[in-house]
Amino acid sequence: MFPTLLQIFTANWYWFLLTAVIAYLIGSINPAVIVTKIVTKGKKDIREMGSGNAGFTNVLRSVGKVPAIITIVCDALKCILAVFIGYFLFRWFVTLPVSDPWFQSRFLTCVKYFAGVFVIIGHSFPVYFHFKGGKGIVAAAALMLSSDWRIFVLILATFLIIFLIRRIISLASIICALLYAPYTFLITFVFDHLLTQPCLWYVLIAAVCALIIGVFAVIRHKENIVRLLNGEEKQIHAKK
Repeated sequence: MFPTLLQIFTANWYWFLLTAVIAYLIGSINPAVIVTKIVTKGKKDIREMGSGNAGFTNVLRSVGKVPAIITIVCDALKCILAVFIGYFLFRWFVTLPVSDPWFQSRFLTCVKYFAGVFVIIGHSFPVYFHFKGGKGIVAAAALMLSSDWRIFVLILATFLIIFLIRRIISLASIICALLYAPYTFLITFVFDHLLTQPCLWYVLIAAVCALIIGVFAVIRHKENIVRLLNGEEKQIHAKK
Protein backbone atom coordinates (compact mmCIF):
# COMPACT_ATOMS: atom_id res chain seq x y z
CA MET A 1 0.00 0.00 0.00
CA PHE A 2 2.92 2.37 0.60
CA PRO A 3 3.90 2.42 -3.12
CA THR A 4 0.32 3.45 -3.86
CA LEU A 5 0.52 6.29 -1.35
CA LEU A 6 3.83 7.40 -2.84
CA GLN A 7 2.26 7.37 -6.30
CA ILE A 8 -0.63 9.50 -5.07
CA PHE A 9 1.75 12.01 -3.51
CA THR A 10 4.00 12.14 -6.59
CA ALA A 11 1.06 12.63 -8.94
CA ASN A 12 -0.66 15.22 -6.77
CA TRP A 13 2.18 17.02 -4.98
CA TYR A 14 0.79 20.41 -6.03
CA TRP A 15 -2.48 19.70 -4.19
CA PHE A 16 -0.51 18.87 -1.07
CA LEU A 17 1.48 22.08 -1.52
CA LEU A 18 -1.70 24.12 -2.02
CA THR A 19 -3.27 22.54 1.05
CA ALA A 20 -0.18 23.31 3.13
CA VAL A 21 -0.04 26.95 1.98
CA ILE A 22 -3.76 27.56 2.55
CA ALA A 23 -3.62 25.91 5.98
CA TYR A 24 -0.56 27.91 6.98
CA LEU A 25 -2.07 31.24 5.87
CA ILE A 26 -5.34 30.53 7.68
CA GLY A 27 -3.42 29.38 10.76
CA SER A 28 -1.45 32.65 10.69
CA ILE A 29 -4.64 34.58 11.47
CA ASN A 30 -4.24 35.05 15.21
CA PRO A 31 -7.49 35.86 17.05
CA ALA A 32 -5.65 36.57 20.32
CA VAL A 33 -3.72 39.44 18.75
CA ILE A 34 -6.69 40.76 16.79
CA VAL A 35 -9.22 40.57 19.65
CA THR A 36 -6.83 42.21 22.11
CA LYS A 37 -6.16 45.08 19.72
CA ILE A 38 -9.91 45.57 19.19
CA VAL A 39 -10.70 45.48 22.93
CA THR A 40 -7.86 47.86 23.80
CA LYS A 41 -8.53 50.03 20.72
CA GLY A 42 -5.12 49.25 19.31
CA LYS A 43 -3.23 50.31 22.44
CA LYS A 44 -1.98 46.90 23.54
CA ASP A 45 -0.49 43.76 22.00
CA ILE A 46 -1.23 40.48 23.78
CA ARG A 47 2.36 39.41 23.02
CA GLU A 48 3.55 42.20 25.30
CA MET A 49 1.15 41.36 28.11
CA GLY A 50 1.23 38.70 30.82
CA SER A 51 3.18 35.66 29.68
CA GLY A 52 3.66 37.13 26.22
CA ASN A 53 1.91 34.20 24.55
CA ALA A 54 -0.64 35.00 21.84
CA GLY A 55 -3.16 32.43 23.00
CA PHE A 56 -6.36 31.79 24.91
CA THR A 57 -4.85 31.48 28.40
CA ASN A 58 -2.95 34.76 28.25
CA VAL A 59 -6.01 36.56 26.86
CA LEU A 60 -8.07 35.13 29.72
CA ARG A 61 -5.59 36.33 32.33
CA SER A 62 -4.67 39.67 30.75
CA VAL A 63 -7.76 40.87 28.88
CA GLY A 64 -10.84 39.09 30.18
CA LYS A 65 -13.30 36.23 29.85
CA VAL A 66 -15.31 37.42 26.84
CA PRO A 67 -12.24 38.16 24.68
CA ALA A 68 -10.84 34.78 25.74
CA ILE A 69 -14.03 33.00 24.67
CA ILE A 70 -13.95 34.77 21.30
CA THR A 71 -10.29 33.81 20.94
CA ILE A 72 -10.78 30.12 21.67
CA VAL A 73 -13.80 29.86 19.34
CA CYS A 74 -12.00 31.59 16.48
CA ASP A 75 -8.85 29.52 17.02
CA ALA A 76 -10.91 26.35 16.75
CA LEU A 77 -12.90 27.55 13.74
CA LYS A 78 -9.84 28.55 11.73
CA CYS A 79 -8.36 25.09 12.16
CA ILE A 80 -11.61 23.37 11.21
CA LEU A 81 -11.91 25.63 8.16
CA ALA A 82 -8.39 24.90 6.94
CA VAL A 83 -8.72 21.17 7.57
CA PHE A 84 -11.93 20.89 5.59
CA ILE A 85 -10.63 23.05 2.75
CA GLY A 86 -7.82 20.52 2.36
CA TYR A 87 -10.29 17.66 2.69
CA PHE A 88 -12.60 18.98 -0.02
CA LEU A 89 -9.74 19.91 -2.36
CA PHE A 90 -8.68 16.27 -2.43
CA ARG A 91 -12.22 14.93 -2.46
CA TRP A 92 -13.33 17.06 -5.40
CA PHE A 93 -10.21 17.44 -7.54
CA VAL A 94 -8.04 14.38 -6.89
CA THR A 95 -8.89 11.00 -8.39
CA LEU A 96 -7.46 8.26 -6.22
CA PRO A 97 -6.16 5.10 -7.94
CA VAL A 98 -7.91 2.92 -5.36
CA SER A 99 -11.71 2.75 -5.50
CA ASP A 100 -12.07 1.08 -2.09
CA PRO A 101 -14.24 3.44 0.04
CA TRP A 102 -12.31 2.46 3.20
CA PHE A 103 -9.04 3.50 1.58
CA GLN A 104 -10.49 6.78 0.32
CA SER A 105 -12.04 7.65 3.68
CA ARG A 106 -8.84 7.03 5.57
CA PHE A 107 -6.70 8.79 3.00
CA LEU A 108 -8.90 11.90 3.27
CA THR A 109 -8.57 11.75 7.05
CA CYS A 110 -4.79 11.73 6.58
CA VAL A 111 -5.20 14.89 4.48
CA LYS A 112 -6.93 16.46 7.48
CA TYR A 113 -3.96 15.60 9.68
CA PHE A 114 -1.62 17.02 7.04
CA ALA A 115 -3.54 20.30 6.88
CA GLY A 116 -3.74 20.43 10.67
CA VAL A 117 0.04 20.30 11.02
CA PHE A 118 0.40 23.41 8.85
CA VAL A 119 -2.43 25.25 10.61
CA ILE A 120 -0.58 24.79 13.89
CA ILE A 121 2.70 25.92 12.32
CA GLY A 122 0.90 29.03 11.03
CA HIS A 123 -0.66 29.67 14.42
CA SER A 124 2.71 29.44 16.15
CA PHE A 125 4.68 31.35 13.51
CA PRO A 126 2.14 33.66 11.82
CA VAL A 127 3.36 35.43 8.70
CA TYR A 128 0.99 38.35 9.43
CA PHE A 129 2.36 38.99 12.93
CA HIS A 130 6.14 38.79 12.55
CA PHE A 131 6.13 35.00 13.10
CA LYS A 132 5.32 35.37 16.78
CA GLY A 133 2.15 33.52 17.69
CA GLY A 134 0.61 31.09 20.13
CA LYS A 135 1.28 27.49 21.09
CA GLY A 136 -1.41 25.79 19.01
CA ILE A 137 -3.21 23.84 21.74
CA VAL A 138 -6.72 24.96 20.76
CA ALA A 139 -5.94 24.43 17.08
CA ALA A 140 -4.69 20.92 17.88
CA ALA A 141 -7.89 20.17 19.81
CA ALA A 142 -9.95 21.37 16.83
CA LEU A 143 -7.92 19.10 14.56
CA MET A 144 -8.70 16.15 16.83
CA LEU A 145 -12.40 16.99 16.75
CA SER A 146 -12.51 17.33 12.96
CA SER A 147 -10.35 14.27 12.22
CA ASP A 148 -11.24 11.71 14.92
CA TRP A 149 -13.78 12.46 17.63
CA ARG A 150 -12.73 9.40 19.66
CA ILE A 151 -9.26 10.82 20.24
CA PHE A 152 -10.76 14.24 20.98
CA VAL A 153 -12.95 12.73 23.71
CA LEU A 154 -9.98 10.97 25.31
CA ILE A 155 -7.81 14.08 25.22
CA LEU A 156 -10.63 16.30 26.50
CA ALA A 157 -11.33 13.94 29.41
CA THR A 158 -7.63 13.82 30.25
CA PHE A 159 -7.32 17.60 30.07
CA LEU A 160 -10.35 18.18 32.32
CA ILE A 161 -9.19 15.68 34.93
CA ILE A 162 -5.72 17.20 35.18
CA PHE A 163 -7.00 20.76 35.11
CA LEU A 164 -9.64 20.15 37.78
CA ILE A 165 -6.98 18.62 40.03
CA ARG A 166 -4.21 21.17 39.52
CA ARG A 167 -5.93 24.20 37.91
CA ILE A 168 -2.93 24.75 35.64
CA ILE A 169 -3.75 24.89 31.92
CA SER A 170 -0.16 24.53 30.77
CA LEU A 171 0.33 21.32 32.77
CA ALA A 172 -2.84 19.80 31.34
CA SER A 173 -1.86 20.93 27.83
CA ILE A 174 1.64 19.44 28.04
CA ILE A 175 0.40 16.08 29.32
CA CYS A 176 -2.27 15.94 26.61
CA ALA A 177 0.33 16.82 23.98
CA LEU A 178 2.48 13.92 25.19
CA LEU A 179 -0.51 11.56 25.08
CA TYR A 180 -1.79 12.65 21.66
CA ALA A 181 0.35 10.20 19.66
CA PRO A 182 -0.16 7.20 22.02
CA TYR A 183 -3.91 7.80 22.10
CA THR A 184 -4.01 8.13 18.31
CA PHE A 185 -2.03 4.93 17.78
CA LEU A 186 -4.13 3.00 20.30
CA ILE A 187 -7.50 4.07 18.92
CA THR A 188 -6.65 3.69 15.23
CA PHE A 189 -4.76 0.42 15.69
CA VAL A 190 -7.51 -1.27 17.70
CA PHE A 191 -10.66 0.11 16.08
CA ASP A 192 -9.51 0.92 12.54
CA HIS A 193 -6.94 -1.81 11.95
CA LEU A 194 -7.74 -4.82 14.11
CA LEU A 195 -11.53 -4.60 14.34
CA THR A 196 -12.30 -3.40 10.80
CA GLN A 197 -10.41 -3.54 7.51
CA PRO A 198 -6.61 -3.72 8.10
CA CYS A 199 -4.93 -0.40 7.36
CA LEU A 200 -1.61 -0.18 9.15
CA TRP A 201 -0.50 2.64 6.83
CA TYR A 202 -3.33 4.81 8.16
CA VAL A 203 -2.43 4.01 11.77
CA LEU A 204 1.19 4.97 11.17
CA ILE A 205 0.44 8.21 9.29
CA ALA A 206 -2.10 9.36 11.88
CA ALA A 207 0.24 8.49 14.75
CA VAL A 208 3.23 10.22 13.15
CA CYS A 209 1.21 13.41 12.52
CA ALA A 210 -0.04 13.31 16.11
CA LEU A 211 3.54 12.80 17.30
CA ILE A 212 4.78 15.80 15.29
CA ILE A 213 2.02 18.01 16.67
CA GLY A 214 2.51 16.73 20.22
CA VAL A 215 6.28 17.23 20.22
CA PHE A 216 5.87 20.66 18.66
CA ALA A 217 3.38 21.65 21.37
CA VAL A 218 5.70 20.45 24.14
CA ILE A 219 8.62 22.41 22.68
CA ARG A 220 6.45 25.52 22.49
CA HIS A 221 5.78 25.06 26.22
CA LYS A 222 9.46 24.94 27.21
CA GLU A 223 9.20 28.07 29.37
CA ASN A 224 6.10 26.66 31.09
CA ILE A 225 7.97 23.42 31.74
CA VAL A 226 10.77 25.33 33.46
CA ARG A 227 8.26 27.18 35.64
CA LEU A 228 6.45 23.92 36.46
CA LEU A 229 9.71 22.27 37.52
CA ASN A 230 10.50 25.30 39.69
CA GLY A 231 7.00 25.39 41.14
CA GLU A 232 6.43 28.86 39.71
CA GLU A 233 3.66 28.18 37.18
CA LYS A 234 0.50 30.02 38.19
CA GLN A 235 -2.93 28.50 38.48
CA ILE A 236 -5.59 29.87 36.15
CA HIS A 237 -7.06 33.17 37.17
CA ALA A 238 -9.17 35.16 34.76
CA LYS A 239 -9.17 38.94 34.58
CA LYS A 240 -12.69 40.18 35.25
